[in-house]
Amino acid sequence: MAWFDRAAGGPGLSIAYSRSDAGALPKSLFGYDVIARLGEGAASTIYAVSDPRSGQVYALKHVRRRSAKDTRFIVQLINEFEVCQRLSHPGLRRVIDLKISRSLLMRISEAALIMEMVDGTPLDQQKPQELPQIIDCFMQTARALSAMHYQLYVHCDLKPNNILTDAQGRVKLIDFGQAVKTGTIKERIQGTPDFIAPEQVRLKPVTFRTDVFNFGATLYWALSGQKIPTLFTVPKRQRDVVLECRFPSPRDLNPAVPRLLSDLVMQCVRVDPLHRPRDMGEILNRLDSVNL
Repeated sequence: MAWFDRAAGGPGLSIAYSRSDAGALPKSLFGYDVIARLGEGAASTIYAVSDPRSGQVYALKHVRRRSAKDTRFIVQLINEFEVCQRLSHPGLRRVIDLKISRSLLMRISEAALIMEMVDGTPLDQQKPQELPQIIDCFMQTARALSAMHYQLYVHCDLKPNNILTDAQGRVKLIDFGQAVKTGTIKERIQGTPDFIAPEQVRLKPVTFRTDVFNFGATLYWALSGQKIPTLFTVPKRQRDVVLECRFPSPRDLNPAVPRLLSDLVMQCVRVDPLHRPRDMGEILNRLDSVNL
C-alpha cells in the first residue's frame, strides 16, 4: 500500500487512497475530517484528513495513551513537532500543528501531529533498481540531512521506510520523533535494529556521524538487498563481525556496484565515529565523484 495518494493536495482534487481494513475509521479527529487510514507505527496511526474549513488535505499522526508505556510515544510526537518548527527544507516533511487532549487530571490522553501530505512511497516498498537512481535518491537524502545538521539536529533513525520518493524521484525524509541536538546522550536505546549505530546501542553521544552510519547502513541495503549486522542484532559472542567490519561489502554482494561507492558505504558503517566521513558534505562530494 502506498502511504500517500498522488491526487491529494487541496480542495477540488479527487481522493483515491488505499484503505486499511484494521477497524472502523473515526469520522473526525481534533476537528479534522478523516478520509482514510494510511499506515500504522509502534503506537501511532496515520490518517489522511481534511480541514473542513479549507478543504486542505493533511496527514495526521495520532497517538492515544492507553497505558503508561504509551507516554513515551506521545513525548516523541511532541519532540517531532518541536524539532520540525526549526527545520525548513524541501526534502524534510513539514509539520503544521500539534493537537493535545488532556484528561480531567490534566494528563495527556491523546495527541496528534498535523503534517504535510507527502506524495510518495517508502523506499522499502519501492526501491530504485538502477544505480543512477539509487545514487540520486541518496544524494537528495544527504542534502536533506545536511539541512537538519545545519540546525544542529541529528535524525537518529534514518532507514528505508523513513525515505519517501515520488513518481519524479523526489525524496522526502519523515519521522523526526527521535531527533535530538548533536552531542545528546539518550537515556535509553533508540533506533531501528538493522540500521542503528554503535553509539546508539552503547548510549554514547549521538552526532552527525550517527546519521552517517544510519545513512551508510541504508545505502548498503539499497545496493545489496541485504542488511548489515549491528551491535543490536548480533549476539555478543559474534560482535567481532561488527567491530572489525568482517561482513561482505556491497560490491562483494553486487559486482555492479562501483568500488568507490562500495568503499564509501563501508567507511560510513565503521564502529568508531571518527573513522567515518565527517558529515553529509563529504558524502555528497564522494557520491558526486562515483563514475557510472
